[in-house]
Order: sequence, then structure tokens, then C-alpha cells
Amino acid sequence: MSLSPRSVSWLQASPFALIMTALVIIPLLIIVAVSFMDFGFAEIIPEFYLGNYLDIFKSRLTIDLYVTVFRHIAIVWSITAVLGFAVAYYLIFHVRSNFWRAIFLVACAIPFWTSGVIRMISWVPLLGREGLVNQALVGMGIVDQPISWLLYSEFSVLLVYVNMLTLAMLGPIANSMAKISPSIIQAARDQGATEWQTITQIILPLIKPGIAVGSIFVITAIMGDAFIVKQLSGTQVNTPAGAILNEINAFQYPPAAAKSVIMLVIVMLIVGGLLRLVDIRKELAR
Repeated sequence: MSLSPRSVSWLQASPFALIMTALVIIPLLIIVAVSFMDFGFAEIIPEFYLGNYLDIFKSRLTIDLYVTVFRHIAIVWSITAVLGFAVAYYLIFHVRSNFWRAIFLVACAIPFWTSGVIRMISWVPLLGREGLVNQALVGMGIVDQPISWLLYSEFSVLLVYVNMLTLAMLGPIANSMAKISPSIIQAARDQGATEWQTITQIILPLIKPGIAVGSIFVITAIMGDAFIVKQLSGTQVNTPAGAILNEINAFQYPPAAAKSVIMLVIVMLIVGGLLRLVDIRKELAR
């Protein structure tokens, strides 16, 4: 007996559906359920409790954590978008040789061949009070004494974010730019368009999907990060992900679950907004 095309499609999708259900949907449902439970010291009390969510919105300290992570996202996104666009624009439209274009792209990716932990910790001897940057500044007479805020501060956190996430923005933008027909750019120049007009009126509208994909990478990475903030801020900066980690270490699972649900909702709203503004699916399918 032959199966209908609809049945075949369901059978083909069933392994992926089972994996997603077991590894994603069920754990998420458990987290949501736990977020509505009461808790004591190292215990979960199985009764309906809204206090975990009320505490988030009533606590000024918790609100400040979300404000901090949104500030990080805004700053890092702005810098990585500019850097990613500039590098991609140079590689795609000014490097004529495909060979050298590939060489430069590989050069951009070489630092990411090493462990992220190693790349992050390598900033410590560079930015510390006795690090290379401070030694150079003092040696050149630019400052009289080492600058303390270069390391274990919000500046060092943002610097490492930019360093680690610029490639995540560069890749999708370069991929979108590579799909722009050179004849479109040449036609604009033949009509007397300046380079700035070509960028703002032709290139930027055509690479919106790439910018959106890169934005999702940057936003989700910052929203879910606690390690970089903890290691490079010297406990001077905290974020919701760090608060969740602290609560898990203290066996306070329901409030940690509530904060996780709030962060998931925020990320889904951001991604949903990007999907409404830009059809990312076309970019992923091309």
C-alpha cells in the first residue's frame, strides 16, 4: 500500500519533530512550570506561585539588570554593524580578486580558530594595570599612571563582545552583499550616483536580511552570556544571565526559571519583530 504525499512528509519530519520535542519543547515546558512554583532553601514547593514574576517587575535591581543588557546590546550592535559593513563593503566591492577576497575572509576568521575562552582570557594581560596597553601609554607619556578601567569594568566587557561578535555580523552582511549584481552598482554610478548614495539607496536596502541575521546572532549571544561578564567585569557588572547563574548555584530554581522565561520572551519578541521587518527566510534559503 502506497502512502500519500502528505503521509510521506509527516514521516520525513517525524525524527526532527521527536528530537525537538525531547530536547527543546519538553525542557522549556518544565522551565515554565517550575517558574510558577514556590521555593525554599534548596527545595521546590509544587504549588502555584506568581511571586517569582512579581519580584522581577517590582525589583529595581532586577530591572537594572535588563537595562544593562539592553545597553550592551545597543552599543555592541552599533559597533559590530558598522565594522561588519565596512569590512564587507571593502572585501566585496573593492577587492576584485576572488582569491584575495577569500584570503582576507580567512584572515578575519583565523582568531576564531582558537577556543573562545582562550581568546577572552588573552585580553587580561593586554588590558591589566601592568598589561601591554598601560605599559605603552605610560612609556609614551600619554598617562602618568596605569588606567584601571581598561580591565574589570564594563568597558572590557563591551570590548570583548565587539571582538568576538564582529565576525558574526560580518558573515551575513558579506553574504548578502555578494549576491548583489555588479550591474546594479554600475548602473547607479552611470546615472551619476555618488558612493554614499549607492550605499544608502541601493546596498543597504538589499542587505537588510544579512543585517537582520547578524543582529540575531549578536542579540542572542549577549542576552545569554554570563561567562564573559563574570570574568571580565570583576563583579562590577551583572546581567540577567548572571543573576540566573547565581540563583541556580544557590538552588533557587523557580526565580531562575522565571527570569529565563522572561529572557526567552524578550528574544522571541525581538526575533519576531525582525521577521516582520525583513524576510529572513529568503536569505536563509538562498
